[in-house]
Amino acid sequence: MTTTIEKGLTMGMDEATARAAELDARYIMQTYGTRTTMFTRGEGARLYDAAGTEYLDFLSGIAVCPLGHADPDVTAAIREQAGKILQTSNYFLAEHRGQVAKRLSDLAGGDAYGWRTFFSNSGAEANECAMKVARRVGVARHGEGCQTIVVLRGSFHGRTMETLAATSQDWLQSPFQPLPQGFRSVDRNDVAQLDAAMGPDVCAIMMEPIQGESGVWVLSDEYLRHARELADRHGALLIFDEVQTGLFRCGRPFAFQTVEGAGPNGVVPDVFTVAKGIASGVPCAACVARGDAATVLTPGQQGSTFGGGPLAMAAADATLEKAVRLGLDANAARVGAYLRDQLATVPYVTDVRGKGLMVGASITGRDAHDVVSDLLTRFHVVANACNGEVLRFLPSLIIGTAEVDELVAALRGVA
Repeated sequence: MTTTIEKGLTMGMDEATARAAELDARYIMQTYGTRTTMFTRGEGARLYDAAGTEYLDFLSGIAVCPLGHADPDVTAAIREQAGKILQTSNYFLAEHRGQVAKRLSDLAGGDAYGWRTFFSNSGAEANECAMKVARRVGVARHGEGCQTIVVLRGSFHGRTMETLAATSQDWLQSPFQPLPQGFRSVDRNDVAQLDAAMGPDVCAIMMEPIQGESGVWVLSDEYLRHARELADRHGALLIFDEVQTGLFRCGRPFAFQTVEGAGPNGVVPDVFTVAKGIASGVPCAACVARGDAATVLTPGQQGSTFGGGPLAMAAADATLEKAVRLGLDANAARVGAYLRDQLATVPYVTDVRGKGLMVGASITGRDAHDVVSDLLTRFHVVANACNGEVLRFLPSLIIGTAEVDELVAALRGVA
């Protein structure tokens, strides 16, 4: 039986969307709130709903589609792989898997670093792996008491219980207490607090180079350089969560490479994680490590049924190859600078920050959620609100200045 709420949700919808909304409201756990828009097709930076209405996409699946939607090369790779084999288990070799790991190594500075990769399905799983690595290395280097990980307030590392414990935001943590222990929180960009948090029990410092979910807050170059020096001084690992910042989004292959004054590869971590755009929407993630962090886990200590499977690896291989070939990092840097400049001209925008095409804009006089809703319903533009004060833009990395102009015009027209 269709409820009154379900009927109310479907008023004014086309038949296909109305049916999807009814089923969603009745059978899906409502962990994302009410959803009334359904996209059925995409092409490049454009999305289309069931009625054929075109939308400009400045979210790209939350930084998931670097090549835009329905890229023909990635689509062909997925189709070819799906027609051959989808799963065999990680007890066997998988076509493309070693090649994708090599591509990540090459992008992160090459064989000189000795990078090795563990593949999983999501950023949270990749971060779980990074934390396992850190604790095993801590024990190996300093003994059983060395298992604390220093994290930053305002961070976001995932929604599993362990990554939620590392996500230092009270509103996310409080409903799920008690959480796993072993984390110590400090404020971002506060060198003195970071120094004070270190001790013989600390096995790692873990941070996002740009805190995405809490408002696109950029960690300073000075802070990142200091974190590297501090980790070395204490024999701890430095872990960068590049789930959102990585893979060309910030103007380099990885955000840690954008840090100035730290050598040609920036501030190089011991471990970094990636997900989001690695396979153009096919679930895929990676934990990449060097030195003893790359070899500390032994057979049976980490695994993933679907991680590194044939389909995801085919999609990732095609995505990374084309991203390099098109120079998406350079395009992200160029168009991202233009986007930040243009956003600063919108009357109610008070601050713009970010790197490349990971951009946040603080606003005043309007609720960011209302702005996002108005952009979607009136202007057919897809964006995101981190909270009531911050708009977040994570478009595909193929966009140009014309799409930025279209976005800014829509923002100016918001009531």
